[in-house]
Amino acid sequence: MTESAFHLAIETSGRVGSVCLGRGDEFLHAATFQTDLNHAVELLPTIDRLCRDAGIGPTDLQTIFVSGGPGSFTGLRIGITAARTLAWAADVKTIRVPTLDVIAQNALSTDNPPDHVGVLLDAKRKAIYAAAYRRDDTGYVPINTPAERDPDEFLESIPRPCAILGEGIPYHQDAVDRSQLPILPAETFRARAEIVYQLGHARAATDQYDDPRDLIPIYIRRPEAEEVWEKRHGK
Repeated sequence: MTESAFHLAIETSGRVGSVCLGRGDEFLHAATFQTDLNHAVELLPTIDRLCRDAGIGPTDLQTIFVSGGPGSFTGLRIGITAARTLAWAADVKTIRVPTLDVIAQNALSTDNPPDHVGVLLDAKRKAIYAAAYRRDDTGYVPINTPAERDPDEFLESIPRPCAILGEGIPYHQDAVDRSQLPILPAETFRARAEIVYQLGHARAATDQYDDPRDLIPIYIRRPEAEEVWEKRHGK
């Protein structure tokens, strides 16, 4: 990886999307989408605007870092598809960054970051997508893999002391209240392209690239539309 090269980060896993453009390990421009759940409309114009502001084109990019999930099935498809298309069109490398890893790093911005955090996203059906993390000198590192979990079981399993964050908290408030775990501020709940960039750049430094042909979202479970189709038509 060339430290003077330009890199792009895409985050479309949650309600609010964002994009970050940088050079080496330095952020140059970042933008958050103006409306919720409008990724298909805002993503490409935002990328174009950031590149124009920096005076570069797609062929000047060396790597695209993309938030890979779990999260919104539609949002993930939009971000991954954009990353793959740019990679093929402009011969750009790609790196998929797990979304829960991205959210976990937000805890570092709080006063007295906890030793452990749990990240929760709503998975519907009274379930969550979740993972637990411990803090070390590099940030928060996962101690288990992202999985679909029962909220009470997951919250009981996190090592103490710990705190929780993530957009799934309001959807599972009863389980959160039963756990009596501290909740980090709401501004830490969503994934941000700047952190996608930070984690992606660290992986690029050790050549942990993903082949664009194999770049797919981390769904954990199949999209609901596929399950509904199977129920109606059989496998």
